[in-house]
Amino acid sequence: MKIIIDIKHPAHVHFFKNFINIMKKNGHEILITARNKDVTLSLLKRYNIPYIKISSVGHSKLDLMKELIIRNYKFYKIAKKFKPDILLATMGVTIAPIGRLIGLPSIVFYNNESAKLTNRFAYCLSTIFITPASFRINYGKKQLRYKGCHELAYLHPNYFKPNSEVLKRVGLNRDEKFSIIRFVSWGASHDIGHKGIALKNKIRAVKEFRKHGKVFISSENLLPKELNKYCIKLSPEKLHHLLYYASLLYGESATLASEAAILGTPAIYLDNIGRGYTDEQEKYGLIFNFSESMEEQKKSIKKGVEILKNQNSKNYFKNKKNDYIKSNIDLTKFMIEQVLKYINNT
Repeated sequence: MKIIIDIKHPAHVHFFKNFINIMKKNGHEILITARNKDVTLSLLKRYNIPYIKISSVGHSKLDLMKELIIRNYKFYKIAKKFKPDILLATMGVTIAPIGRLIGLPSIVFYNNESAKLTNRFAYCLSTIFITPASFRINYGKKQLRYKGCHELAYLHPNYFKPNSEVLKRVGLNRDEKFSIIRFVSWGASHDIGHKGIALKNKIRAVKEFRKHGKVFISSENLLPKELNKYCIKLSPEKLHHLLYYASLLYGESATLASEAAILGTPAIYLDNIGRGYTDEQEKYGLIFNFSESMEEQKKSIKKGVEILKNQNSKNYFKNKKNDYIKSNIDLTKFMIEQVLKYINNT
């Protein structure tokens, strides 16, 4: 079988990496098209996944529109030459229209309800639109739901084994408490209207959490001078190992909050809209969701301190994580089954 996978974001590299490795070992031919965004290309290189770069991320609305036109044209030419049996992606704004144009089936995986325009466009043109069962919107008969979340594709214990060597790289001992804070750029099209955590509360969170152990910050934007010294100096593929040993994850990233939940690290997530999967993980007691209001920001910091003060916190959340894993699926296995099933039935 010949497959093209279109990757637009660092999280998509993680999402597909196990699928790619397993399918290649089983003799399938896979071609990766990629977008130069954040650490996407460096992650592909570190995982030894060959790729063809077809665009770089735009920053204004006009730039994003130009980028979409350019990448779709390049993807069209690549697909015509490679002649794949099927197209795969998260989001799907490239594979869905090009697949429809040249008569190729496309399977889109997505988990973000707030990207309504993107979702509707991809759903209408894709062959299958796959979402978590917790996805808040029902698009119709082409939508296929599964029990779990995207992050299970790479952090399920069937694939992920934590490596404590990462602690030495950042100057930590095995049982030392520490927090990871994540700030996002709010630059995506579905982020319009979001402001995130106020600077004074970013500083306050660091000061409060620092009383209970070291603090590391991962940020999509340049940090203000006061917070620069907390910037994490670690290659991106090692962040999940550090997250496994963390005492707390605090921030604006739904993906990182969900990753923390699956690894048994308590997560505090701030967003006015949230996600269906973070709501689901909150039911398991793994994520604490807050809005972006000033009052909620203060409450979220207080909750973080409460978690850090609890001496039994790590064991408590590891048990919660085990319950979550048992209730959901091995997503990579599911992805492989769906692709093979579709091809074998056509």
